[in-house]
Amino acid sequence: MYKIHCLNKISKVGTDLLTADYQLAEELDGADGVLVRSAAMHEMELPESLLAVARAGAGVNNIPLEKCADKGVVVFNTPGANANAVKELVICGMLLASRDIIGGNHWVDQVKEEATIAKMVEKEKSKFAGTELLGKKLGVIGLGAIGAKIANAAVALGMDVYGYDPYISVEAAWSLSREVKPIRNVETIYTECDYITIHVPAMDSTKGMIQKSTIDSMKDGVIVLNFSRDALVNEADMLEALKAGKVRKYVCDFPTPVTAGQKGVILLPHLGASTEEAEDNCAVMAVNQMMDFIENGNIKNSVNFPSCSLGACSKAGRLAVHHRNVPNMISLFAGACAAENINISDMINKSKGDYSYTLMDLDTPATQQVVEAIKRIPEVLKVRIVK
Repeated sequence: MYKIHCLNKISKVGTDLLTADYQLAEELDGADGVLVRSAAMHEMELPESLLAVARAGAGVNNIPLEKCADKGVVVFNTPGANANAVKELVICGMLLASRDIIGGNHWVDQVKEEATIAKMVEKEKSKFAGTELLGKKLGVIGLGAIGAKIANAAVALGMDVYGYDPYISVEAAWSLSREVKPIRNVETIYTECDYITIHVPAMDSTKGMIQKSTIDSMKDGVIVLNFSRDALVNEADMLEALKAGKVRKYVCDFPTPVTAGQKGVILLPHLGASTEEAEDNCAVMAVNQMMDFIENGNIKNSVNFPSCSLGACSKAGRLAVHHRNVPNMISLFAGACAAENINISDMINKSKGDYSYTLMDLDTPATQQVVEAIKRIPEVLKVRIVK
């Protein structure tokens, strides 16, 4: 019986997929798997029993990735499961920034008791006039599952769409409308576009990518949208640009003390994936990935270990080994199996940065002796008998 602990409320559509071999556990201690959304895990003591953490969402900044990797704990996320929800909110953000919908709504609330409200509307509505999206240039930085959907939706709205992603996947490229203009230099988006939306992960190379020098190169009156992470934008520089009129509006899904309440800033309380459908999709994807890993040892959509799969196990045994990415490991694993007269019928080894993962299908069941022998190999992080 595998124990799964939920650190946050996880959609029942997902947890209902757990079979009779699984039990939802009240405590983290002794858990084989963890399902999480936004709960902070950096200070948590991870139990030795833990095999995997599945994040029902894309961002994993709340999870200690290296700490998990060093313990041989696979961290999954669910890229694309909430893509449509975020896409719709970004389109909404562009409309909120282009048309003073929020200001108009506030005005109506203020005069709602006035008997002459209908006449007042005709006099005051010009104060809330805006611009249309049709024919405007949109720059999408990052063409993953979310960025590609936004680009396609903007094309359908009649926008002139520029897309930049030097690491675009084949799947994302296939999904893009042929009307999206591929851009080789991100500077072209900064200088040409009326709207710029960012869809890249927050890494050392991307943090603060929108700052004074990049803002200075943008068109006057540009609208910047950030539904990825607040750290991608230097907020002090953005406020200065708003004050100077260089940036018309800054729309962000991550309120901070710096930006909250500031003129020209439209902030939302991290609503990107807050739809029933997205929560269901993320939960289903997270649970399926965790079950496949626990039952078959297969890894898909991990952020700290490589994707690796031998499919469903039909052999007598299967071993999973988490280890550091150093030479000669495969021969050592094979030697340990040979010493126990265990034949390896199939094997796959994949690496991701400093970490590697090896799956071995065996003609005979794995023994505790071979597990202990592999554990003694330097740079091995975890060994598990999958079957």
